[in-house]
Amino acid sequence: MDDDRISLAHGNGGRFMRELIEEVFARHLGMDELDTQADAVPIVLNGGDVLITTDGFTVQPLEFPGGDIGSLAVHGTTNDLAVAGARPLYLTLNAFIEEGFEIAALDRIVASLARAARESGVRITAGDTKVLRRGEGGGLYLATTGVGVRLPGVVPSLGRIEDGDVIIVSGPVGDHGTAVMLAREDFGLRGDLVSDAGPVMALTEPLLALDGLRFMRDPTRGGIASIAHEIHRATGLGVRFEPTIPVRDPVQSVCDMLGYDPYYLACEGRVLAVIAPDQADDALAAWRGLEEGTDAARIGRISAQDKRVILETSLGGERFLEELEDDPLPRIC
Repeated sequence: MDDDRISLAHGNGGRFMRELIEEVFARHLGMDELDTQADAVPIVLNGGDVLITTDGFTVQPLEFPGGDIGSLAVHGTTNDLAVAGARPLYLTLNAFIEEGFEIAALDRIVASLARAARESGVRITAGDTKVLRRGEGGGLYLATTGVGVRLPGVVPSLGRIEDGDVIIVSGPVGDHGTAVMLAREDFGLRGDLVSDAGPVMALTEPLLALDGLRFMRDPTRGGIASIAHEIHRATGLGVRFEPTIPVRDPVQSVCDMLGYDPYYLACEGRVLAVIAPDQADDALAAWRGLEEGTDAARIGRISAQDKRVILETSLGGERFLEELEDDPLPRIC
């Protein structure tokens, strides 16, 4: 057996699997022997309203500028809880490892995952490991479940959105999708752009104190355009984007060259929020006072007169942003 790579024996429930869990996962995640051997463990939720979410991660490449599949799994899961108005507390972790995968690469990724968990204030409390036959996986897939407690304040939801509400975003869009695309080198392009992947709790928690907060979402797959269509389907109201959406020059350049639209590209550390017009400035001021929200911007409004998702262009024209059908960048998260 090659001691430097994952074998099917690492997933059979025996010694190799136990050693893998103890020497890689438990070592980085601070789990003791009872945690790794128990079928279920208790968690303390302080008597609050409990929220739960689950997600899977198949990004390719596994390591990219600004992150990797490990940190992405933590941020993607905790951010889903944060935009729902919760403080993330616990995660479960399922790892699907392809036979032949380098243990050194797995160690790096789990170490990154552990750092992201510590920075996000969450604890990995349970998990499972499976090994796939060579050729049946992409090296490593991760699946997570997140549990959190709802924070005091507004409960953001699509049902709160009203005509005239303002749409804001916490920073430039499309960074993650473009960084991963460049890391693949499928198009012979290179650049210094890094993913925006990161936790968003610092952005979401201040907005919960504003009674005019309507809705929050992290624009992952499908980008801000897909969130706009989600709003339109749920409310029947139109969404009108203004020509103020922040897009970094490298992102726009790559999109122009390859025919992509930055409004459909994934972000992994941004928040889109809908808020009452009289509190939009307060929300933007709160975000701009944070390192994570320096480039926050007002990008549009909810309009009962419009029955579609519309983008106003910088030249004074308009175009429809249609609902996404084909995935422009598969395996992006």
